[in-house]
Amino acid sequence: MKYYTTSFLTTIKWLPFLIVSMAVFSSCQKVIHIDLNSAEKKYVIEAIITDQPGTAQVLITQTKNFEEDNNFPGISGAIVTISENGGNPVTLTESSPGKYEATTLTGTSGKTYSLSVSAGGKTFTAVSTMPQKVNLDTIFVTDELLFTDTRKIVNTVYHDPPGRGNNYRFIQYINNKKGNQIIINNDDYTDGRTVYNKLFYFPDDNDSDKIKSGDTVRIDMLCIDANIYKYWFSLDRSSTGGSGQATPSNPVSNLQGGALGYFSAHTLQTKTMLVP
Repeated sequence: MKYYTTSFLTTIKWLPFLIVSMAVFSSCQKVIHIDLNSAEKKYVIEAIITDQPGTAQVLITQTKNFEEDNNFPGISGAIVTISENGGNPVTLTESSPGKYEATTLTGTSGKTYSLSVSAGGKTFTAVSTMPQKVNLDTIFVTDELLFTDTRKIVNTVYHDPPGRGNNYRFIQYINNKKGNQIIINNDDYTDGRTVYNKLFYFPDDNDSDKIKSGDTVRIDMLCIDANIYKYWFSLDRSSTGGSGQATPSNPVSNLQGGALGYFSAHTLQTKTMLVP
């Protein structure tokens, strides 16, 4: 299982700062000044279609240079379409700056979806196949000792079907606030088994962000395809230089044409509970 807690755009932007900090603190003799050259701005596309009505959505922004702020305004005026199994494309409508939606477009497991985005004279494409849905049986909360602190942790239970290749993502909401951790899992070691999956949650040192009795917990379970699992896995492994990686890099995207981000056709199911 993999966890990722940092905004992708913010991570990219602050990488030069991390390099500068390492250079400065490695010597007590002098401060090293590094010229942070401007980089070519890239489009960032976050696109999904699910098996639930009204959830097809594409968000389009752009990267920024180091000296710019952390606000990433949406890119308006793009032409965005999604087609199913090579059929007629459906054009998404811009509902707010950089946000494109198709409220009547609902995905189906086993079908392949193609995305096309035209913006700023460039065209970006991607393909994603929606997997079969694996049912989220139940969720419950347990008290877990993490180092010296006892915390409440949400557990999920589902039965992985026989045959390797199932990939999952879980999104956790506490009192309607979406957690910044991204949790992924696959069936490499659980093929065909009933899976008891603990969603370990590591908020900042702020007691108000910890799960407490009386909180409302919502868990979204997404069945994702192999390319999207690879995206989140590579983001976790290399975008921050963590996990022993020497050089930070962009995650492996299924988008063609030079944009960052992903296009995910996935199933979506939700369970909610009141923490005892």
